[in-house]
Amino acid sequence: MTHTLHTALAEGIRCIGIGKYGSKPLPHDLVHSCCQELLGGTANDLQKGAFFGALVMKGISETELPLESVLGKGAFENHTYLLGKICPDLPERLYPIGIKLLKGHSLGVSEAYQLGAFLFSNETCEGFRGMAASILRVRYETNDEYKGLHDAILQTYSPGFQRQAITKFPIIQIAEPFDGVEHSYLITPLIAHFFQKRGYNSVATVGRTPGPKYTLNAYDLFLMLGTWLLQDNHELLSTRPEFGWILDQKALSPALNAWVDRRRVLIKRPFLSTLEKVLNPCNAKILVTSVFHITYQMKMAELALMAGFDGVMVLKRGMEGSLSPATGRSNGILCGVRTAKNHLFVTNFDADMPAFASYKTTTDEQVGNLTVETNAALVREFVKKGQTAEPHFDNRTRYAQALYGRGLTWIEEQWKTNQTKNLGAALA
Repeated sequence: MTHTLHTALAEGIRCIGIGKYGSKPLPHDLVHSCCQELLGGTANDLQKGAFFGALVMKGISETELPLESVLGKGAFENHTYLLGKICPDLPERLYPIGIKLLKGHSLGVSEAYQLGAFLFSNETCEGFRGMAASILRVRYETNDEYKGLHDAILQTYSPGFQRQAITKFPIIQIAEPFDGVEHSYLITPLIAHFFQKRGYNSVATVGRTPGPKYTLNAYDLFLMLGTWLLQDNHELLSTRPEFGWILDQKALSPALNAWVDRRRVLIKRPFLSTLEKVLNPCNAKILVTSVFHITYQMKMAELALMAGFDGVMVLKRGMEGSLSPATGRSNGILCGVRTAKNHLFVTNFDADMPAFASYKTTTDEQVGNLTVETNAALVREFVKKGQTAEPHFDNRTRYAQALYGRGLTWIEEQWKTNQTKNLGAALA
């Protein structure tokens, strides 16, 4: 894996696989290095597919035309030929989908489902897996594509998560980026603990980091705290652990877990970084998650409804994209509920509200030498004493409790209002 992070194609992906409005032409020297790598036969198939997928989405510049010599004259103008050269072992049934992706067209739900079934299968053609993931990421996925891919993932669940358990308390699922943080403490277990004190079961979805960060994630922290890893939904019927349960992606879906290694090779985050957070195998009522890009707040709320949640809280501008809210800059949560007509009704609670003024700081601290042992010790100390020797940690945790608590109260109030309306309509 270390080798593939430093290839010419990997560097090319870093340059052009950054979204449809941010890519720039590849430098001449890098084009030359990519050509040599491709002609030398050492190119990684995943990276090869991802590289050309991003290149086609960006549009070929004059300086990049030498890459055509690797594939054949006119390759960039003939999508069928291009697909055959990059993905020679692609199953014939997927050619129409491949051509549609290369043309920049969106897939329908059934097409996205067919693509997802292939992506999570054992069929050959890693080049197309890389190409499809790259194209979807660069041009941004539609809700129909997310729906099809989501439904394909459901078919890969382990047997223990294909049957539901009716729990005494409603479930809140908390999910933040699986790659975690590098210079800030995580407070995820304390958020889970807070929700359980509010009368919910907490389930945190976690997994191995797909990169680009490798220092510390929620999976590491929950394991250090000795939290129970779910292997079956029926385990939710047992006495709930102090920090709730953790749902390990590896136990949920081996096929999904296999993509962690692919994602490290692909460099740029594919659709899974969003989709894995909204999977709802435990039939949770509320999703609590975060987004790095503010424009994705509403998208996450819409996907939460698609996945069966009735309520959602989406944090913007968390520390390194995590569920830990920043105190030194603007941030807040978008809250949403499912209406009786299956629509999404939303509101926002932002940091500039008077109720949150006392938590503001001039800056957000940067933690040096971040370790899971230190982070776990702070979590345990806060639960035991209500404070730690780290005032920034304490302030952030209390702010998170106030912010998420306000959101949870609003969601519960909307549910009560909807129940009253429904009862009144039934009696009328």
